[in-house]
Amino acid sequence: MLQSALRQTLVALLLMSPALAATKAEQRGKAYARANCAGCHAIDRKSQSPLQIAPPFRTLHQRYPIETLGEALAEGIQTGHADMPAFELSPDQIHDLLSYLKTLE
Repeated sequence: MLQSALRQTLVALLLMSPALAATKAEQRGKAYARANCAGCHAIDRKSQSPLQIAPPFRTLHQRYPIETLGEALAEGIQTGHADMPAFELSPDQIHDLLSYLKTLE
């Protein structure tokens, strides 16, 4: 009986694992954010931004529909303060970063 319960639990976990795993695009997007954005922005669901005025990535969808950020990322994001460097991403980088940002909504 215990073996049967363990077997059922293992099967359930195996079936759930693909749904819980991040896609390759999400993984690359998170890596990009960690390398290029985490110095100022919180890029996860819990931490505070190292730079107080930098919005946490988990709140970006409250300000902007994530899908609309693609054009700004392609053209180079401009901000109202000089501390943020200009970023111009490739189409693949944009896809990856937007995929990751959507996981934080």
